[in-house]
Amino acid sequence: MRVLITGGAGFIGSHLADRFIEQGWQVRILDSLQRRVHPRGAPQYLPSQADFIQGDVTNARDWEVALEGVDVVSHQAAYQDYFPDYSHFMSANVAGTALLFEVIAARKFPIRKVVVASSQAVYGEGQYDCPDHNLVLSMGRKLPDLNKGDWEVHCPACEKTTRPRLLEEAYPNPLSPYGVSKYCQEMTALRLARLQGIPCVALRYSITQGPRQSLFNQYSGIARIFTLCLMRGEPLVIFEDGLLQRDYVHVEDVVEANWVVTHDDRANGEAFNVGSGVPTTVLQYARRLARRLGKNLEPKPSGMYRLGDARHSVSSIEKLKKLGWQPRRTLDDIINDFVNWVIGLGDLERYVTDAHQRLLELGVLRQAYER
Repeated sequence: MRVLITGGAGFIGSHLADRFIEQGWQVRILDSLQRRVHPRGAPQYLPSQADFIQGDVTNARDWEVALEGVDVVSHQAAYQDYFPDYSHFMSANVAGTALLFEVIAARKFPIRKVVVASSQAVYGEGQYDCPDHNLVLSMGRKLPDLNKGDWEVHCPACEKTTRPRLLEEAYPNPLSPYGVSKYCQEMTALRLARLQGIPCVALRYSITQGPRQSLFNQYSGIARIFTLCLMRGEPLVIFEDGLLQRDYVHVEDVVEANWVVTHDDRANGEAFNVGSGVPTTVLQYARRLARRLGKNLEPKPSGMYRLGDARHSVSSIEKLKKLGWQPRRTLDDIINDFVNWVIGLGDLERYVTDAHQRLLELGVLRQAYER
């Protein structure tokens, strides 16, 4: 069997390549080696057994070459950023996926299954319980509330403070450009695959972390930013009050989820959350990371917020667990494996950029109050 992994030089894609090779599959990788993520070209960890093609998912000819002789497509390639380049989200994530199925149809490639990487971002602000109105799907917190440091999600009907639910697959409500593009991408894949009679699955990843996470990519988020700051002796910028809840999942558990749905026909035509199901606040994460790095630090909230951030995002994983999958790594495993990876890289100065100031200038980061 031969699998095509788009974005296979990246964080998740490269771990998937390793897994398929270990299981005796032939692996082909299609990756654009975007300079924002791979400024030094193809990473050294790419397996030599893989057939590598440098190409772009928005280019039909690159798809034609990459799909030749392929049985399964693992579509991991995606564009992620905090900057307001909205059209790029759609061209890379949505149009690129539509082009995959366009080329399959035009060339009559006998693809047996397509697995598409989606995101927890499709849930937007998330799912909450109001004491009077039950399920609340918020359209986002109001700027006047954020600017005065009221961080909670309020019911749009009665303004009462709500409580977060675990995110269920049945209630997508994307708000950010990235979230909208990922929901459009998975709908494009699932619907076009059904039209062509190709089994297809969408996986909505929670915050995936572990070895090989790019330190050049600003979207790598809390693990990258906090680790670099702590190792350089710099203070941590904790958004809001530090009590935002997030869901962290180890890359190897994500790989296992991909492996399960690739082989289980019960997954066909469905979208599944892939996470831990365990809420972790930003303050909890910062404290555990500081402890792992031997730093005596009590992180303090900054009163700063990032426009469009959800207050709480923790996924229900019950649907995928019914297929026999479950996460096996803890948050401590995630932090330990990531820190060991970073320490092994050395020369951390080359990964430091001032994206924080740029986001302030664009109005993506805002200060609600002074500490």
